[in-house]
Amino acid sequence: MSNLLIVEDHRTLLNSLKTGLEEEGYRVFTAMSGVEGQLIAKREPLDAILLDLQLPDGDGLQMLRDLRHEGITLPVMIISARDSLEDRILGLDTGADDYLVKPVAFSELLARLRSLLRRNSKAETVLRFESLQMDLLARKVTRHGESIELTRREFELAEYFLRHKNEVVTRQMLARDVWKASTATWTNVIEVQVKSLRTKIERPGWEKLLHTIRGEGYLLGDKP
Repeated sequence: MSNLLIVEDHRTLLNSLKTGLEEEGYRVFTAMSGVEGQLIAKREPLDAILLDLQLPDGDGLQMLRDLRHEGITLPVMIISARDSLEDRILGLDTGADDYLVKPVAFSELLARLRSLLRRNSKAETVLRFESLQMDLLARKVTRHGESIELTRREFELAEYFLRHKNEVVTRQMLARDVWKASTATWTNVIEVQVKSLRTKIERPGWEKLLHTIRGEGYLLGDKP
């Protein structure tokens, strides 16, 4: 899951982008000023920044200059209403990795973002176990070459199991790291979601990959 920072002072647009990106599986931080954005960029483990230029405390380009001066090399995508050729050249020369002009088609933003993350990612972007494969950037899951449609939560679960393959994953671990709340262990929410995921990745005729370890949790791996 990639971590994004949106720096945008138009609250409606900020909330719209945040909601849309979270629905696509990104973890999103937000800031409505350059100062706030810089603090978050220094504090959080980000993968990319979406940056407006017209901010209440100055030009977004100054925030970009400051980040680059401090050695922060995170990929930055400028999203601005400034549409002249000179503005785009200045933004890219200042250190931006991409430049989109408002209003932005959300589908294009997603495609540009995927491309940006692919170019700059140093982390593993494809997870595998046996015939199960997950492309984190394209957000695609396949098994035996067949596409598997997962909900956002199922995708997060599958990613977690793949990152912990051949390890026992407890319900407490899932509650803490996937649901971000220990209260999830009090209900059958985890069991329901795991069952749903298992149904999709273990079609009739396919070998079992995800095992329930009685009294402990789950194991994606060789049968214990």
